[in-house]
Amino acid sequence: MTDTPASAPDASASAASVPAGSVPAASAPADSGAAAPPQAPLAGLRVLDLATLFAGPLAATMLGDFGAEVVKVEHPAKPDPSRGHGPAKDGVGLWWKLLGRNKKNVTLDLSTPGGRDVLLRLAAGSDVVIENFRPGTLEKWGLGWAELSAANPRLVLARVTGFGQFGPYSRRPGFGTLAEAMSGFAAVTGEPDGPPTLPPFGLADSVAALSTAYAVMTALAGRERTGRGQVVDMAIIEPMLTVLGPQPIWYDQLGYVQPRTGNRSTNNAPRNTYRTADGRWLAVSTSAQSVAERVMRLVGRPELIDEPWFGTGAGRARHADELDGAVGGWIARHDAATVVAAFDKAQAAVAPVYDVRDVMADEQYRALGSITEVEDEELGTVKMQNVLFRLSETPGAIRWAGRPHGADTDAVLAELGLTGAEIAGLRDEGAV
Repeated sequence: MTDTPASAPDASASAASVPAGSVPAASAPADSGAAAPPQAPLAGLRVLDLATLFAGPLAATMLGDFGAEVVKVEHPAKPDPSRGHGPAKDGVGLWWKLLGRNKKNVTLDLSTPGGRDVLLRLAAGSDVVIENFRPGTLEKWGLGWAELSAANPRLVLARVTGFGQFGPYSRRPGFGTLAEAMSGFAAVTGEPDGPPTLPPFGLADSVAALSTAYAVMTALAGRERTGRGQVVDMAIIEPMLTVLGPQPIWYDQLGYVQPRTGNRSTNNAPRNTYRTADGRWLAVSTSAQSVAERVMRLVGRPELIDEPWFGTGAGRARHADELDGAVGGWIARHDAATVVAAFDKAQAAVAPVYDVRDVMADEQYRALGSITEVEDEELGTVKMQNVLFRLSETPGAIRWAGRPHGADTDAVLAELGLTGAEIAGLRDEGAV
């Protein structure tokens, strides 16, 4: 889903954090799964996830997958909205099971005095705080960078918002959809005679999450040299602008504005989706000249290789109608299995257009372990995407799926050193 707030409404935002400094490294909730193994690359790293929907929390998930101890902080009365996004089973949100994996869950209202004090204690022993409140919200609560860095000069504070911490748009509500629109992504997506097209999933948030995880690790590497933490200012509009490639330099140097071309490319051809005789769709790419030549020989049109325009991707793109006719016509006469086998034999690039059913059944995904099973206390066994990449010596792991709202509050606060009476007092105050 792309309508994902890059910054939480500042009127009601709050978070629950546990003093990561006092929590034993990589300790797991007793009923939620195994602790991170000592050799996990991020074991010993402590992260407070104060963010909601979706970029900030997903960045924290990525850190947790490789051993970081992540404490998810939610408002006592207003859980992370991702718990209610999309389909649910028996009242349990399924998206949350993915987004909340490998996280302890505590509740804390940061706008209360007790909540503020507990968060500062947590920050004193943490390595990273990830938040996505509107700029000025943490400062309003007395939890801005001045207070957090005073509590812990080595802290890295990652601030993930739609438009960044300054500038004329900085206080606007930010959503991934807006980044997809403003970055130029929507303008180049869709058919040439159709409207700009937005993705039906959280593309901008996901790209920003990857970027935030990278930024956090970069800031931590810098801390090893300087001994000091710093602020990461992540504007969701910027990673999307980056992944769109050379558009700014094209415009700067040539005045060129990339048009919408549907499945085609202005840089090479044939490049499209084609329907087979048995009604399947296949995608073909010929970014490399040698592959383009193999495809034309395969489909019985080798004479096109000798055309003067065929020698460059741009030249082929200008003759996309002819090339699509040749490739599409050949594919349309064969079933999908025959086409894929022929392309494979010719060392040409082809892939079936999958939906999630195909992904779950695909032999390559199975070989990689891209989808894995996780035992869950609420739903039994659930399947979800595995960790993002494989490390040969210090692999990541999914230790448990997303846990119930506030499931670890008492345990985490007790590990902080709070007594039962103190925890009860925080509840009376509405802080937890």
